[in-house]
Amino acid sequence: MARDVQFTFDCADPAGLAAFWAEALGYQLQAPPAGFESWEQALEAMGVPPERRNDASALVDPEGSGPRLFFQRVPEGKQAKNRVHPDVRAAPGLTGDERMAALEAEAERLVSHGATRLQRHEPAPPLGAGHIVMADPEGNEFCLD
Repeated sequence: MARDVQFTFDCADPAGLAAFWAEALGYQLQAPPAGFESWEQALEAMGVPPERRNDASALVDPEGSGPRLFFQRVPEGKQAKNRVHPDVRAAPGLTGDERMAALEAEAERLVSHGATRLQRHEPAPPLGAGHIVMADPEGNEFCLD
């Protein structure tokens, strides 16, 4: 039986990191609970003090097919390389120079939203199509694939 999956990011700024990943993936902020027009309104009604209102954030795929992304504030910073990382499929079906140009364009776009470009891996046929290693605004690695 297949199960629903949620990916959780430990971070210092859940709202900020959620905004980056929403831009990167075309996701949207999860809607507030029923009966509330905004998360601010819901958190106020729940009695969450203002200094705790950025403790968590969540994104959902607007089409309902992708996994939910959850961002939770933790006190410690990132310590080492990720053992698991997302691959953002930015050039599906493209090969060679056309593929790498599409990946470069997406890398530039995400850098303008706070990402850092780490390394480019050139195509190495037959198995290596080429990719770009990036980091989100809090240093979590991901690949443009």
